[in-house]
Amino acid sequence: MKTTSLESLQFGLTRPRLPATCVAFLTLAVSAFAAETRRADRFRDLPKLVTPDAAVRHEDRVYRDTPQGELSLHFSLPGSWKPTDHRPTIVFFFGGGWKQGHYTQFVPQADYFASRGMVAACADYRIASIHRTTPDTCVEDAKAAVRWLREHAAEWGVDPDRIVAAGGSAGGHLAACTALVPGFEPANSPVSSKPNALMLFNPALNIDELVRDRTTAPALDTATIEAITPNRFVAAGTPPAVIFFGSDDPLLLGADRYLAKAVPLGVRADLWVAAGQPHGFFNRAPWIQVTARQADEFLRSLGYLEGEPTIAVPESAPTLARRAAAVRGATP
Repeated sequence: MKTTSLESLQFGLTRPRLPATCVAFLTLAVSAFAAETRRADRFRDLPKLVTPDAAVRHEDRVYRDTPQGELSLHFSLPGSWKPTDHRPTIVFFFGGGWKQGHYTQFVPQADYFASRGMVAACADYRIASIHRTTPDTCVEDAKAAVRWLREHAAEWGVDPDRIVAAGGSAGGHLAACTALVPGFEPANSPVSSKPNALMLFNPALNIDELVRDRTTAPALDTATIEAITPNRFVAAGTPPAVIFFGSDDPLLLGADRYLAKAVPLGVRADLWVAAGQPHGFFNRAPWIQVTARQADEFLRSLGYLEGEPTIAVPESAPTLARRAAAVRGATP
């Protein structure tokens, strides 16, 4: 007599076996979906930076189709936004060591700057845990995102001459690469991937030094590691930057090196430090509010924003300290 499993009885029939390749594909798909959900959940409870009456709308657009899948820009748009506008624009790249992370990390900041009148977007890019890629691939994606915004400026109300690249940790590294690192994009592209300003939250600026000082490193050769190290390419004409760090973050040394190179060249680099804070301090209150307000001040000084910041900072919130250049020297 033929037997039937309990699972089959629940559906009233015996289900056919799936081929092993289908089972493997479905298992990978389910795992990827679960990982995506966990990555998004991590940032679900971040404080909101917009006022209750702020009108911000959201739209998504694919900006790149890669062998590993589509990548999107997740837009936060002012309530009065029109495609015919000519607004300053900011694009955020999430952190996660080029291995993990999710665009939702910077949605609070994107919504805030949209409420202040900017076009804001949070970018997907390929990461090792999902796409099995390396950091140089991430650089390609980041440059493609900036290039796409400039190329589609007339469709999205973007001022192509006022684009800010922003990000945290690995995402800060990617933002800096869009401004500093040559290559990693189509040769002779008619549209520039170089932003007009930078907003960096504890970025990894000295990748070459970090690799030398660690027992584990990205699976890249020395030449590629040096090619994606932003500090190697600081030069006159580098866009103005505001940079945020905790004083206890070992990556702060890279920012000191950056300032020591930038300031003598006349390149604006505002480095703000939170005393006693570790890597990633800006992701939680009250520092998320404090850093966003200081970033607002930076953008106002460039003429990208007008009026007073609308962000509410707790009265008891600590303050940031401006860091001078050459605190720990210019060279390793």
